[in-house]
Amino acid sequence: MSNKLTAILLIAAAVLTNAAFTVLGMVFNYPDVLGEPVDDILAAFRASQTAVIGWFTVMALSAALLIPIAIGVGRLSTRRAMRIAVPVGIAAAAVQVIGLARWPLLVPGFAADATSSDPATAAAARDSFLLAHRILGTVVGETLGYLLTAAWTLVLIALDRTIAPRWFTALGAVSAVLILAGVLDPLQLPVVGLANFIGYVIWSVWLVIFAILILRHSRSRAATTESVPSGDTPVTS
Repeated sequence: MSNKLTAILLIAAAVLTNAAFTVLGMVFNYPDVLGEPVDDILAAFRASQTAVIGWFTVMALSAALLIPIAIGVGRLSTRRAMRIAVPVGIAAAAVQVIGLARWPLLVPGFAADATSSDPATAAAARDSFLLAHRILGTVVGETLGYLLTAAWTLVLIALDRTIAPRWFTALGAVSAVLILAGVLDPLQLPVVGLANFIGYVIWSVWLVIFAILILRHSRSRAATTESVPSGDTPVTS
């Protein structure tokens, strides 16, 4: 995969994720709605079902973009740490897609059954929603997603300084630490949710900057190659 495509995917992931998060906040009060009683969550889902399903699908697709991004970024350096970065990035994408996919794939059924006139069916739907939320949402999508996204970002410190200057790796490290704070969210500690949110905002900016740095590095290498006469070897020391 070319560096240009990797850069495009980085920007696309940042833009799509933030667009989806913003719209879901407007039409579904996400993520605050998740703190409401189950009946209220499912009622809010039914009220804007098409939009909610659509934008959660967009968010899942944006998370999936981390798979080709991780592969492309892994080719930027031959350092040993980058061999770790690729599978970690792919795993980060996979767990987030699994967590987010419950909204378009499972929740519509739960929301419909929760309105059933049969009390047992309605109760089973609410219980199933809670189970999916705890396992697929909290454990897989969020906790593992935070851990693996933060790990992938931190591993990229191993990138060559010609691609990633120190200020860039420092920015990535800050975003990773704040994202990692989200692991503590189930404990309902103060400011954890805000720290996690700020971490993802910084991380989105970091992704866009990363794309710019990759494009600049590619142009610099191309210019160096063109300036060297055929048969000569450029001096790199």
